Amino acid sequence: MTPSPLSPAPAVARQDFWLWRLIATGMAFTMFGLGGLLLRLVVFPPQRLIPGNAADRQRRARWALNGTFRFFIRFMVRVGILTVEFKGAERLGKPGQMILANHPSLLDVVFLVGHVKNANCIVKHGLATNPFTRGPISNAGYITNDESFDMFDRAADVLRNGETLIVFPEGTRTPPDRLPQFHRGACAIALRGARVVTPVVIRMNPRSLTKGEPWYRIPPCRMRYVIQVGEDIDPATWSNAHPLPIAGRKMNDYLHAYFEAELTRDASSGIAGPDATPAAIFPAAKTDNEHA
Repeated sequence: MTPSPLSPAPAVARQDFWLWRLIATGMAFTMFGLGGLLLRLVVFPPQRLIPGNAADRQRRARWALNGTFRFFIRFMVRVGILTVEFKGAERLGKPGQMILANHPSLLDVVFLVGHVKNANCIVKHGLATNPFTRGPISNAGYITNDESFDMFDRAADVLRNGETLIVFPEGTRTPPDRLPQFHRGACAIALRGARVVTPVVIRMNPRSLTKGEPWYRIPPCRMRYVIQVGEDIDPATWSNAHPLPIAGRKMNDYLHAYFEAELTRDASSGIAGPDATPAAIFPAAKTDNEHA
């Protein structure tokens, strides 16, 4: 059988202060859980007392999440859990923009929400009932992925209303040593409501925080993320040429090929070697959304 282009490298000895990273990772997960509870119990209730309509309340909640996630990423970078290079973040956050990203790890939504101040997001349905996450999801007005027709309509509506929408078309985290497999639902939403679709390729090395992997199974060296914002794509390229079902299939095929090409392009050398120094570590000034 031909090996996957994303096959793991040979085992690496523990490095980058492995024991400290294990302790720091436990601290980070504790902080994340407590942060969700504090937002739900301490931050959001007084926000709701401020005059304004439902859209104003959602915007304030999203600003709070944006700031919280930015702080969380800064913490993980400072304590040595990971490094991040974010290329083209300034092109995110446009009205009616669908941000479409692959999903290699648990932290992907944190990176994107932390860079786009007032973004909506399609999230896993189970998170809406989790005591640590249901407060932020409910107050921010995020769309839960229950795979119903109503969910597709709501997602298309928020795009038509000028919101930025973050979507992970895989529906779950990419399995280790596999390439992303996209569901066509994201393209169906884009064709019905998005003004522009912006692909975001998330590379990480070594892989960690995958589906079902416990937090304490940390990699032998520091995680290194490279997040690359691609060029905008006009959904009308397909919707003007084909009926919607065919347009959705062709657009999905295009995006699948795009991500596969991007993710395999550097697979032989990895996204960053152990001695690499990222050009920009979150939240470096030249890669941040300064308006966020």
